[in-house]
Amino acid sequence: MCGRFVSTSSAADLADWFATTPPPDVDLGERWNVAPTDDVWAVRAEGGERRLEAFHWGLVPWWAEDPKVGSRMMNARAETVATKGAFKAAFAARRVLVPADGFYEWGPARASGGRKQAWYVHSPDGGPYAFAGLWESWRDRRTGDAGADGDRLRSTTIITTQANDPMAEVHERMPVILPRTAWDEWLDPDHDDTEALTRLLVPAPAEVTSLRPVGPEVGNVRNDGPGLVERVEPGAGADGTAPLPGLAP
Repeated sequence: MCGRFVSTSSAADLADWFATTPPPDVDLGERWNVAPTDDVWAVRAEGGERRLEAFHWGLVPWWAEDPKVGSRMMNARAETVATKGAFKAAFAARRVLVPADGFYEWGPARASGGRKQAWYVHSPDGGPYAFAGLWESWRDRRTGDAGADGDRLRSTTIITTQANDPMAEVHERMPVILPRTAWDEWLDPDHDDTEALTRLLVPAPAEVTSLRPVGPEVGNVRNDGPGLVERVEPGAGADGTAPLPGLAP
């Protein structure tokens, strides 16, 4: 799963990185602990151009009666995204890239009876990731309301797949991280070959994921700030357990 990530790149920097049209007049700010139901940046294609826009994290299908269902749809599984009712329509026509400067995952506790160890996962080159995502537009058909703040509620989900080798030492799944060479194909709203699109939803190469142990503070959504991604050595536990092998600083 992907339940927390870091979004610190400015809208201007993201627009440059993803070659989008200038972003809307929205400032999401630097955030070191983005959680489901937060607003997040996403890149979609429209009229042959890429657009950087803000979306609610937690997909709300157009047919949903209550937008609260989005809190349970922060992720979609690569194995079922093309067939599952909540996601298949968006998978065929409404795909996005969700930028992230890194993400968090929790692995086995380092000591017997202890809490799970938090890890920060980022690109060794310092650039943002492009998570594969979907988007939807929702309005309340029961009341005639257009949605959030007098407009349609636009929401997104992040697709996950099996973990690559470094991630597998921490967790069995990870977000789908799309390489730049796949962006055009993924974003093309006219591309509806779901078999071809599904072939993009594979684990990222090991060399694009660097893992760092961090402190437990990230587990509380109220905590924010750059200190959350600072390295915190797990050390050996009371049972003599050593840190997991093979993980980069």
